[in-house]
Amino acid sequence: MKLKRNLIAVTLLSFGLSSSGQQLTKQQNLDLLKAEQGAIVRLDNFLTEKYPQIVYQKYPTPGPQYIISDDPEYIRVPEAIALRENVVPGTVRFYLYNVNGVKEPQKMDRKIIAIIKNTGKAPMRIKMLKYVSQPPSTNYFKLGKEGLAAFLAAQPSEDIVLVKPGEAVPLDNKLENYVVKYDELVHGFYEFLVDQPAEITVLQTDLKTSGKEALKRITNVLPPKTKSGAGRGIYGVSNYHVNNTEVIDTKNGTSALIVADGATDPWIIGREGTTGQQAKLAGNYGVMYNVELKWKSTDGKGLALITWNSRSADNQWCSGMAAAMKVSEGKFKEGIIQLPKDQLVTKAAPEAVLIQIFKPKANGEEQTIKLTYSPPGASCLPTPLILVPIDVNP
Repeated sequence: MKLKRNLIAVTLLSFGLSSSGQQLTKQQNLDLLKAEQGAIVRLDNFLTEKYPQIVYQKYPTPGPQYIISDDPEYIRVPEAIALRENVVPGTVRFYLYNVNGVKEPQKMDRKIIAIIKNTGKAPMRIKMLKYVSQPPSTNYFKLGKEGLAAFLAAQPSEDIVLVKPGEAVPLDNKLENYVVKYDELVHGFYEFLVDQPAEITVLQTDLKTSGKEALKRITNVLPPKTKSGAGRGIYGVSNYHVNNTEVIDTKNGTSALIVADGATDPWIIGREGTTGQQAKLAGNYGVMYNVELKWKSTDGKGLALITWNSRSADNQWCSGMAAAMKVSEGKFKEGIIQLPKDQLVTKAAPEAVLIQIFKPKANGEEQTIKLTYSPPGASCLPTPLILVPIDVNP
């Protein structure tokens, strides 16, 4: 299939200094060089949302069918179905993000379970390609950051689960045993292969009822488009490739790559299975961005890649930011890094989080920075990726 390349219309200010006309001070330069990967570094009077933005092109690449269960985020009734979607044979990515929100008639312990049913005519084989299951918690930042890091690192299982036609099994057996207290988040991230059509259901029930029994008993499906949650449904886009259209040169100063902002990078569109209506995933959570940025140094400087919580002033829910991504080799080895690494969240400016430092080639030769990024669950968006020229030999 021919992929349509979508050139994002990002306004590019002239590459130079940051819009405030500032560069790193000598002390800030040294602080970044001394910092460990993933550490928080104070950059007073430097961080801004007004950096020149990197013009990029973005296009979908082949990937799995994508399902997310995050609308309603808070399941307010004791028993209900929060999501029901059908998938065709092939690979499926599934992001579970639901909270026990029962307050009436009283707060009560619940189970939130994902069930997969074989709707085909032959036995269905399920092979887990990526599996992340975490105990429920009210620490949403921790679940989001650690869950994403674990998903990026996950490897395929050798086990095959067989399901007879018409039968249903838990997608994640651990969910059957977790006790979900009021306000606790159930956070699971999965990618799996099925060879028959299947139905995926997320439901909330009491502690004594198994998922299979609850599936037979519960019929009420909660409506989507509630006041909380990013969205739910099935989406045809699960992976993007992103690359800059003009080579970054350190002589032109600081610049920013902004994805998952809902404006220059629109939210993906899909379908909500129980109503048949169009669905929008506000946040593109669970979508994988494979980023390649070309850069060079004509002034002998390197590049520091940093991020920060640019949305801290928006509301109380944006008071912290925690992320994870895979980054190519630079001063530090290639690998997956939690951001920040030395504490749970970064709060606001002047806090910046160091992702990587890239050294220049002696002859100014062009290089490529590679990132695997996904919008971090529980954090407000966007999470800007800032490229700062840095003197690597001060």
